[in-house]
Amino acid sequence: MIAFRTVRAVRIHVPVAPETLAALLAGESAAMERDPVLYAMLAIVRDQPALGDFGLYNGVAEIALGWETFTPGPDAVPTLGTADETTFSPTVTVTTWLRDDAAETDVDAALAALMSAHPWEVPVIEVTESRLLLR
Repeated sequence: MIAFRTVRAVRIHVPVAPETLAALLAGESAAMERDPVLYAMLAIVRDQPALGDFGLYNGVAEIALGWETFTPGPDAVPTLGTADETTFSPTVTVTTWLRDDAAETDVDAALAALMSAHPWEVPVIEVTESRLLLR
């Protein structure tokens, strides 16, 4: 029988500098530590006890490279881009997990830290229920 662990996946869409994305695409993982926004998000994953806890491993996260696109509305005050113009943002998606048995105060603190550190006017941080396979 297959065993599962119930978790909540947390996907954080993190804007990065174009040079950070270029360095990461070239295989330079150290660029993650030099980008101030990405570094802040990864530090939160490492520091918050409810995030990325796999028992034998802590601060666990998956990191995907790419771009996001959006068009700010006329009342928006975007960090990047201009109202009514389509913008492409170099973005790293950091996925980590909330332990199912984490205290809700720890979960709230972790999510509040992510929201506080995120620079976007409307942060894209997804929280979904998930199950992970166990060995």
